[in-house]
Amino acid sequence: MLRVADLKKSVLFFNQCLDLQVIRSFDNPAGRFSLVYLAYPASDFEIELTHNWDIDAYQTGNSFGHIAIRVDDIYDVCQRVIDFGYTINRPPRDGSMAFFKTPDGISIELLQNGAPLTLSDPWLSMENNGTW
Repeated sequence: MLRVADLKKSVLFFNQCLDLQVIRSFDNPAGRFSLVYLAYPASDFEIELTHNWDIDAYQTGNSFGHIAIRVDDIYDVCQRVIDFGYTINRPPRDGSMAFFKTPDGISIELLQNGAPLTLSDPWLSMENNGTW
């Protein structure tokens, strides 16, 4: 479960950048929170997003590291992340691993499913400074 400040923005992020689909959602007016569950089709993998209506921001605790997700084409996913306006903090220069952050600053690690992809530009030439 991830607590998110802007539910709409977070759902769009996971859908557009990672192809996760909303599989169910629930609003609890008495508790003033919403839950949205996202998953890949035909997968047991789920991410639960919790939005507390009266919270504008969260601070990530030091016990949380990141979420790791295996993808079929790491280069394609990284390009989608960039196309939607997000920064790749650690490009996939090795063809197998990359990092970026959600709108709430939560680190996502992408892992290439199977063998690493053939190394290619522009990923080889990118610096690890998040400015490209």
